Amino acid sequence: MWFYLQHVLIGHQLADAAQHGTPRGNLSDLYPRWLGARELLLHHRDPYSPELTREIQIGYYGRVLDANRPDDPKDQMAFAYPLYVVFLIAPTIVFPFSLVRLVIHWFFVLLTALSVPLWLRAMKWRVSPVLTATLAILTLGTLPVLQGIKLEQLTLLVAGIIALCALLLVRNSLVPAGVLLAFATIKPQLVLLFVGWLVLWACGSYRERRRFLWSFSLTMAVLFAAAEFVMPGWVGQFVQAITAYRDYTGRPTSILAVFTTPALGLFLSVLVLIALAVVCWRTRRASAGDPAFALVSSAVLAATVVVIPMTSLYNQILLLPAVLLLVRHARFLSSKDPLTRLLCVISGLLVAWPWLAALILSLSSMIMPADLVQKAWAAPLWTSMAIPVGVLTLLARLVALTLPDILTASAAPAYPTPKTTT
Repeated sequence: MWFYLQHVLIGHQLADAAQHGTPRGNLSDLYPRWLGARELLLHHRDPYSPELTREIQIGYYGRVLDANRPDDPKDQMAFAYPLYVVFLIAPTIVFPFSLVRLVIHWFFVLLTALSVPLWLRAMKWRVSPVLTATLAILTLGTLPVLQGIKLEQLTLLVAGIIALCALLLVRNSLVPAGVLLAFATIKPQLVLLFVGWLVLWACGSYRERRRFLWSFSLTMAVLFAAAEFVMPGWVGQFVQAITAYRDYTGRPTSILAVFTTPALGLFLSVLVLIALAVVCWRTRRASAGDPAFALVSSAVLAATVVVIPMTSLYNQILLLPAVLLLVRHARFLSSKDPLTRLLCVISGLLVAWPWLAALILSLSSMIMPADLVQKAWAAPLWTSMAIPVGVLTLLARLVALTLPDILTASAAPAYPTPKTTT
């Protein structure tokens, strides 16, 4: 997969950019946030300003975008994040960006690999070190993770924070979990449903879990107040930046809308959210160590990928806990009715296809001309939009089969724990 990304996909992008005159600079999604943080904290400049947006374009694309050039990208790469993201980036602003991106690259690799054992422990799934390493390697070999690493996307940071937050909740470390969750809101669209679920869960047993609510609320208040102190009125500018982003990138759409129509996609998203709300409500009293908590948390993150009005591939890193759960209970699911077995086969093929296609293209590139292989550059992406739908559907089947018994059981989970770790 790494070979395919570097030599086939990026090779195609370079050839296409040369043919159409498309600008290519550092292409780091971290750069707009880093430059905005540096200019704000060191020079007191407005990171949302048009002037700084043009400077960002020079670094990101190599030049300022020209609206008169039809092949120029539509994304203006403006600073469209909550202002308090600068506090996370602040330690890096005194270093050259070339060094920062090198460190961040390997930090994201390590953080994503560590997310696997973090989720395994949060799920209380004890596996051998060999299987843990295998799952981590496979995770690092998925297209969403590779794209996130190549782009230095902060989604990988948010995903790592969520994994650590889940483990802290399982270990009843409620205060640090609340603090971490607040920092994860630097990408609010990715954590909105997860925050809503955890707030509901905390309210389900307020006396025991109020420390989580208070730590999250106080941390959010401090972040907003500190950002307001650094740049008064930032909230309004952030809203304007989000509105402008919607305008110049086109009306955002969800994965469900991609497969249907905008209206039907919205209707299906509402149905998913209603079903998710019912499940969350029934599970609100479960302890963080119960199988139901991991099951519902994974479902919330998987539903987020499906219903949010974004189709960026790197957001699919949020499917990691759902995939791990499905791998853990693959035998249980495959032993059920024909419909469940069919869902297992379909979901497995959807997930496996990018690896198979990347392998074929990589081997082909060793014996065939590069320009010929690059014509099939999109093959590993054919199932990319279908994977979240397949994972969520199969996970919903697991919820339907197990959650009622889990909630009524006094001790052991309703579904059998695998006897082996392979």
